[in-house]
Amino acid sequence: MITVKASQKLFTHVEVADLTGICIEHLRSAAKRFRLGFIAQSFEKAGTQAEQWLFTPWDLNVLVIMLPRCNH
Repeated sequence: MITVKASQKLFTHVEVADLTGICIEHLRSAAKRFRLGFIAQSFEKAGTQAEQWLFTPWDLNVLVIMLPRCNH
């Protein structure tokens, strides 16, 4: 069981990995396969573009049910 704040609406891929125990590599592949989460693009100071996966609490629940914790 995972407990999160009710006020938190979005989770980054790093937060989801910490909460679920699923490594980032498996998390990204599962998100693509099951069409969970979305990519938010932001612009850094140097003009480069950064992508970050964001997940809703519903996505988090689905990931916990569908994927086991990583052992590596």
